[in-house]
Amino acid sequence: MAWNADLYKEKHAFVFQHGNNVVEWLEPKEGEKILDLGCGTGELTAQIAASGAQVTGIDSSVSMIASAKQHFPDLKFAVADATSFTLSEKFDAVFSNAVLHWIRQKEKVLDRIHQHLVPGGRLVLEMGGKGNVDDIMGAVEKVMQKHGYAFKPLWYYPSVGEYTSLLEEYDFRVNQVQYFDRETELADPENGIVEWLRMFGDSLMEDVPTTELDTIMHETQELLRATNFRNGKWFTKYVRLRIKAQRIEPVETDL
Repeated sequence: MAWNADLYKEKHAFVFQHGNNVVEWLEPKEGEKILDLGCGTGELTAQIAASGAQVTGIDSSVSMIASAKQHFPDLKFAVADATSFTLSEKFDAVFSNAVLHWIRQKEKVLDRIHQHLVPGGRLVLEMGGKGNVDDIMGAVEKVMQKHGYAFKPLWYYPSVGEYTSLLEEYDFRVNQVQYFDRETELADPENGIVEWLRMFGDSLMEDVPTTELDTIMHETQELLRATNFRNGKWFTKYVRLRIKAQRIEPVETDL
């Protein structure tokens, strides 16, 4: 997926703004080495760095990293894939906000995170949980089927039990979990759903000819008007899964 960094910051800043509370769970400390996995345009990386921590931000999007380097030139950023990255150092903590639901190869990314954490290091994440944006996805599926196109799910939205069990398989101890609804106001009062789809949903409609994209996106928006538009504003149903976990230290035994 090709990210538009300007559109992201202009109309979808709620993604990193809501991440402020996730940083509170991280509790960064001066001198710690912290990896911001999927750092986007770097706003939360900078917030973590303000604590005095040594932060490295990585993201698979070239445009996102370019924006981060431009706005936060004193911080360390690199283009890297979450399923295959290899860095020369290990970290006291890995932080990730609104990223891991994009990665269907979930085992690969947890392996990379585990390999880059010191024993006892912590992982703090927030991602879409089971039920996230079901309203938009249901409407898109109906409209695409009406036009003769197959709907292919794009994201990985796990339940609490599913993801905490997966973390335990990778030797993480889960210390804190929050699973909650977050109704989210969209920035564009006229075409909030359309702009959301332009930003996040283009891969859902990769088989749709360019000439039909606008039609499908606007029909999706109209299908949602009765439930998702009120007082001149568009909203969508976000469901979030927030977790704080710790890499289990290996137990030494005498044989």
